Amino acid sequence: MESIVMKLQEWLAFYGLKVVAALVILVLGRIAAGILRRVLRNIMIKGKVEPTLISFVCSVVYVGLMAFVIIAALGKLGMQTTSFIAVLGAAGLAVGLALQGSLANFASGVLLVVFTPFKVGHFVEAGGTQGTVKEIGMFSTVIKSVDNKRIIIPNAQVTGGIIVNHTAEDIRRVDLVAGVGYGDNLDEVRQTLEDILKNEPMVLESPAPTIAVSELGESSVNFVVRPWVKTADYWSTWFSLQEAIKKSFDAKGISIPFPQRDLHLNLPENGLNGLTQGSAGS
Repeated sequence: MESIVMKLQEWLAFYGLKVVAALVILVLGRIAAGILRRVLRNIMIKGKVEPTLISFVCSVVYVGLMAFVIIAALGKLGMQTTSFIAVLGAAGLAVGLALQGSLANFASGVLLVVFTPFKVGHFVEAGGTQGTVKEIGMFSTVIKSVDNKRIIIPNAQVTGGIIVNHTAEDIRRVDLVAGVGYGDNLDEVRQTLEDILKNEPMVLESPAPTIAVSELGESSVNFVVRPWVKTADYWSTWFSLQEAIKKSFDAKGISIPFPQRDLHLNLPENGLNGLTQGSAGS
């Protein structure tokens, strides 16, 4: 009995300290993981990060820290953690391969939230389509097209291509082309276009609009008309100027030519009669 008691005392003295140390590691590690999670959450909230991303990232960080704490506690008890870590790594690799597409979409969602190439309400071209952004999720982005279709695009396709944000800036340039006839007075045309822009209240004075001859086309002399407007007024100005140009040109007798070609006929020596007789004989 004495030997058993002595061995028990030795066992308690040896393993008791390890158990206590492991418990201390678990308790302190859990407290530290909770503190880091709260600090990370506060930082992301101040940075105005998407709430969904905040919750997910904080959960992942907390679980990762707790896994590290548990492994450290098991190692303190004398258990071999190498094989345990290897099993976790293999399981993580298998899960990662199985969810490769989903993880790519998630990573792209994180990039969209962090770098914010666009926000909800912006009109964008992305993922091979265009429309107004209605929702930026962790795995997909929802866009409403101009004809009111709901389009769901995987985030990997959004970040994997070119993103054109039409509403990110406060002002935009309206690009119009006005074609006039070769017989029209170019100075009068330029003055007419300047008057149209001055009478349009949505056109900004600065930056100054551009009016210039851009091309001597096959059937017309083409003017570029490039005023600047507020982004919200882009389409209203575009439609309004198109109508104003047509009405002003009509009022001043400025022609808007349609495509036309000069046709030259090489007739036979005896004229149209010979051409007619030849056609009838054939």
